[in-house]
Amino acid sequence: MGVPVIDMKNIDGGDREVIMAEIAKACESTGFFQLLNHGIEHELMDRVKKVCSEHYKLNREQSFNASLPVRLLSNALDSDNADKIENVDWEDVIQIHEMQETNSWPSQPSDFKETIQEFRNKIFSLTEKLLEVISLNLGLEKEYLKEAFAGGEKPFFGTKVSHYPPCPRPDLIKGIRAHTDAGGLILLYQDDQVSGLQVLNDGTWVDVQPIPYAIVVEIGDQLEAITNGKYTSALHRILPTKNGNRFSVASFYNPSYNAKVYPASQLTAQTGDELSVYPEYPEYLFGDYMQVYNHQKYEAKEPRFEAMRIVNVECQ
Repeated sequence: MGVPVIDMKNIDGGDREVIMAEIAKACESTGFFQLLNHGIEHELMDRVKKVCSEHYKLNREQSFNASLPVRLLSNALDSDNADKIENVDWEDVIQIHEMQETNSWPSQPSDFKETIQEFRNKIFSLTEKLLEVISLNLGLEKEYLKEAFAGGEKPFFGTKVSHYPPCPRPDLIKGIRAHTDAGGLILLYQDDQVSGLQVLNDGTWVDVQPIPYAIVVEIGDQLEAITNGKYTSALHRILPTKNGNRFSVASFYNPSYNAKVYPASQLTAQTGDELSVYPEYPEYLFGDYMQVYNHQKYEAKEPRFEAMRIVNVECQ
């Protein structure tokens, strides 16, 4: 069993209500789903895969082979009893965002920057379209989530290009350790040949099956808080493999660091002087949440929200 797969082909036509209902169901259940016919051209996605592969070969492969995870695994294999390696990930990663310095973009391959920027623009538009659908599904104004994430400024939109090279002992190390993502809505273009992404659903790790030209959508911690837990971020992880250099391009549509995050008032129904649905999450600045998350990414999310509740009380 995999995560829900939703065909968006006719979302602006006669199938709109059906597709919106499918998205709502996926958000309420797994917190993960895949989109087909999402409007991003296959030719562009092919180019993204090509430049990412070339960039890794030209700029990253040698340094990864000398990286800490590789050294730790090599040392473990040289010992008589190889123990599992904790607190590191078998991942090569570069971060890209709108504040990127012009001279910090990779110079090879020559079309890397142009291709990734074009793809990011398409992903950004798709994310905002999904946020409108999700807002309406929740009974909110169409622009509610976009405005909440902007916080009077603009949302933070970042992209992470990752490779998970072949691993000689995938039983000894994680590709990425289990975690939830800190932000709002995450869209992932994952490898369609090499598997590895799993999401925890009802206590069972479920494969997010590779599907050509699909986009994986994931609920982040901030969307959980704004929906007062109606939608929840899910634990997910990457398993390394012996064969194949798995790649992924993950884009994160997050609140601005100065945005105030809190449950939408429309989702905490009020009757007279009594709240029939209590706000389960405190109000806090996303920047404060990120300070905690950066130290507790691979730990349970509940203490992170509790830390925000404490910060909120102390600031009053």
